[in-house]
Amino acid sequence: MKQGENVKGIAARAAMWSARHRTLAILGWIAFVIGVTVLSGQIGTHQATNADQGHGDSGRADKIVAAAGFPVQAAGEMVIVQNRAGSDRAAALTDLTKQLKVTSNVTGVQAPIESPDKKSSLITFSITGDPDTAKDRVSPALDTVAKVQAAHPDLYIAEGGDASGDKLIGDDLDEGLSRLGMLSIPVTLGILLIAFGAVVAALLPVALAVTAVVAAIGLLAAASRFAPTVDTTMHVMLLVGLAVGVDYCLFYIRRERDERRNGADPHRALLIAAQTSGRSIWISGLTVIVAMAGMFLTFDTTFVSFAVGTILVVATTVLGSLTVLPAMLSALGDKVDAIKIPGLYRRRSDGRFWTAFLNLVLAKPLISTIVAVGALAAIAAPALDLRTKAEGIEDLPPNASIVQAFKAVDEAFPSKTSPAEVVVPAAVPKAQLATFTKAVGNSGGKLTGPVETRVNPAGTVTVVSLGLVGDDALDVLRKQVVPATFGPDALVTGERAGDADFNARLDKSMPWVFGFVLGLAFLLLLVSFRSVVVAITGVVLNLLSVAAAYGMLVWVFQYGHFEKQLQFQASPGITNWMPLFLFIILFGLSMDYHVFVLSRIREGHDRGLSTRDAVREGIGRTAGVITSAAVVMVAVFALFATLPLASTKQLGIGLAAAVLLDATIIRAVLLPAVMALLGERNWWLPRWLGWLPQIAHEPPPAATPDRERALAGV
Repeated sequence: MKQGENVKGIAARAAMWSARHRTLAILGWIAFVIGVTVLSGQIGTHQATNADQGHGDSGRADKIVAAAGFPVQAAGEMVIVQNRAGSDRAAALTDLTKQLKVTSNVTGVQAPIESPDKKSSLITFSITGDPDTAKDRVSPALDTVAKVQAAHPDLYIAEGGDASGDKLIGDDLDEGLSRLGMLSIPVTLGILLIAFGAVVAALLPVALAVTAVVAAIGLLAAASRFAPTVDTTMHVMLLVGLAVGVDYCLFYIRRERDERRNGADPHRALLIAAQTSGRSIWISGLTVIVAMAGMFLTFDTTFVSFAVGTILVVATTVLGSLTVLPAMLSALGDKVDAIKIPGLYRRRSDGRFWTAFLNLVLAKPLISTIVAVGALAAIAAPALDLRTKAEGIEDLPPNASIVQAFKAVDEAFPSKTSPAEVVVPAAVPKAQLATFTKAVGNSGGKLTGPVETRVNPAGTVTVVSLGLVGDDALDVLRKQVVPATFGPDALVTGERAGDADFNARLDKSMPWVFGFVLGLAFLLLLVSFRSVVVAITGVVLNLLSVAAAYGMLVWVFQYGHFEKQLQFQASPGITNWMPLFLFIILFGLSMDYHVFVLSRIREGHDRGLSTRDAVREGIGRTAGVITSAAVVMVAVFALFATLPLASTKQLGIGLAAAVLLDATIIRAVLLPAVMALLGERNWWLPRWLGWLPQIAHEPPPAATPDRERALAGV
């Protein structure tokens, strides 16, 4: 920083300090990243358990079972044998039972049971050892089942269970997530090479984003002491970290390079970038963090883990963008454009396309608004039919053998795939259990056996398992059968009970989450831009992009478009946690763009331009870089659609579609058209809010030649 220079704002002060002490800033960042990574390896990350993730009665029941000291249950497996063309199953069942008993890693082979329709038989057994690693030992059993199937081709013989599911589906998911992590970085780098046309400039955003993600994952280990983390948190952190890290660097570097090409000296170019783009990074990062913090209000372990992870990665990225990035730019100077790529590098973008397009939009703002709103309304319309459902077997690839086996077992033996469990905090007398079994038989087919029990070693907790048939079976069990037989202290858990309690928790949380995110985003925009109209416009435009994403999800995943291309099976609803999660992520990322665009528009207006001219200049100068940032996000998000789970496909398609629409229809058409229609009313602020702080958006004034000669260099 030049002595005597008036530098205002956290971003500018941080940048100028980093420029003066660039070696310290760069080495300090490297030491920080390495330090927290080593620390995380030493202390480890606390993983959330199943008992941590429950809600309502099922959550309380899971905690009782976890504390009761039940022996660890081995991973259970099932083999279904079904008639095909009237074949006899007896010989196959004998053969299968005999071979399973001599198969390595197989224990507890049970006698076959028959389905009520007499068309299916089921053999259950367990995999020896730790259930968490059973997938590594299930291959011999799978080989045995395949061998018996080959010997009896007139029957359908298939295996399903915890270990085989983890192996066949879990391995595919792990491989897909690893592939996602490996591809996202080169894809991002490739797009940045096209955007900048220079290798060094393209590497800087990737380097900052990756190191910020690594540092944030290191910090997550410490944070997990207060909020246990779930496995997918790190993948979400990579997703968000790449998105915001590349965005922040793109805007900062592009502004610094633009100022240099406009004739500013290196110091002034960096100062202008810090006091404009740097300030926008600060505000945008705070806005994204506020959006992510909304997940805390769900009081759900998974959402809380996502909130902690994303807040850490955004905060770390902001820290790096305001410190090590200006230090690197100061150290590199004009060498940031080094290793130019022929045909791609341009000293200055003429922006002819965006200028012509904006002139068209601003010439007919009312028509442009109607067309844009109409297009978004058409895309969002299917959202009126949005329904949610819990994740189930139909969310897995329909052609997977494990999926087909589970469906067959579920139809023939519903109590075996996702049984309900009644947790009674006491020993249950035989007479009471007989009464319960009789009530199950008198439930009109909604509850089904076999009724099985297990008691903890201390004899203080009894778990009773049974099957549920039909949509209202859980209500019958919880509201009628259990209170009448076991009393009010008995609790029902299991997959369906857990899903119902999770949905109830989300329903209670959503109004608070939406209100929190929308309210604080409005306040941040109001304080930053001193305009009620700008704040309202920003919130409404971001809600439009979220609505469009919801509509796209329904059109694709409920209505079944692109099933073959995306390899999924249409279902009656979207994954229950998806709408809330998409709202939070999309609102945060949309505000990211919005703050940068509005800052450039306000900058022009503060210099004396009319609102229409400020809009033309602000959007015209940022449209190219926003397009580049959006392309990076769309490409990375689209990679999620290649993963095997329907929920990850929904996440990828929803995010990619929303960002694409946000960067095109909303930012390039609707925002300039609406601001042109409103004119000077965009900047309306009631007198009673005049106490809000004045924040300058225009670049600092240039120093005079005499003053420049009097000031020491950086």
